[in-house]
Amino acid sequence: MTVKIGIIGCGGIAKGKHLPALNQVEEVELVAFCDVILDRADEARTIFGTPEAEMFTDYQKMLAEMDLDVVHVCTPNATHAELTIAALESDCHVMCEKPMAKTSEEARRMIEASKRTGKKLTIGYQNRFRTDSQYLKEVCQEGTLGDIYFGKAHAIRRRAVPTWGVFLDEEAQGGGPLIDIGTHALDLTLWMMNNYQPKYVVGKAYHKLAETKNAANAWGPWDPEKFKVEDSAFGFIMMENGASIFLESSWALNNLDVKEAKTTLCGTKGGADMNDGLTINGEDHSLLYEKKIQLQTGGVDFYDGKGDDPAVTEAKSWITDILEDREPVVKPEQALVVTEILEAIYESSKTGQPVFL
Repeated sequence: MTVKIGIIGCGGIAKGKHLPALNQVEEVELVAFCDVILDRADEARTIFGTPEAEMFTDYQKMLAEMDLDVVHVCTPNATHAELTIAALESDCHVMCEKPMAKTSEEARRMIEASKRTGKKLTIGYQNRFRTDSQYLKEVCQEGTLGDIYFGKAHAIRRRAVPTWGVFLDEEAQGGGPLIDIGTHALDLTLWMMNNYQPKYVVGKAYHKLAETKNAANAWGPWDPEKFKVEDSAFGFIMMENGASIFLESSWALNNLDVKEAKTTLCGTKGGADMNDGLTINGEDHSLLYEKKIQLQTGGVDFYDGKGDDPAVTEAKSWITDILEDREPVVKPEQALVVTEILEAIYESSKTGQPVFL
């Protein structure tokens, strides 16, 4: 069976992740490309589309005229809910790029539309499909760590502020590094702990280094006048069962301990961290141990030691979900909890008070 896919939003995340990954899935045909800038849609169609693929600047026209099975939403956060709901109501399964939505209310409407239409909905948290993530998830499910009662979600960059597109626009995105990269780290941590019942959140967002002129930055200096979102944000999440999570996120921080989309877990039997590869620690026969997990196979001629691209693994899993009518790995209800927590951190930062969920 062939799965016909339409793309809404042909910018960086579509060209860098979704389109190259889908292009490696045998059952996929990329037949429709929509972007408010026609040249972007045309470029994507030329590189990735079938010979008969169409391009559009109006997503409603695309949904009305094309016979699609799946739509991928790859647009700024503020538009996720509107586009996803429209695609679901047009009888299409939807993968929406992370975060699920700008607000939790919008995310709930997306879930309601999925249930009402009977179409599948998933969110693009591809870091779950990394080799280290898959291994650690099995370790957690097997009970090797015991009761996981503390976690850290890491998303720290020293100086890597995205200066293109709408990343610095609070209205379009809903926030900065917390909603952009902190969302990946939080998703990983909640998934490993298998805990989606937050009780309350305390958080603080900072707009400190954003005011720096001619700043050193991976993508060149940012414009302080346009930097409308936080440069760092931190949160403490207390779960209903007493477990707790610390979330750290930053695009620009005077800190050398940089790590992104990683988690640290502490349980009653053992712990795990992704800080320098994947390490499992624990106690055995009254002695402490550390086990470094070798995730790559090196030293073999003609093999570079790299595992599968998580974006490709995600795409293949998603298309199989559709073809075999199974539940996606990333459930929208789980992504909603991520959005609720991020929203609560921003609210707590504004009010100086804990936010109860």
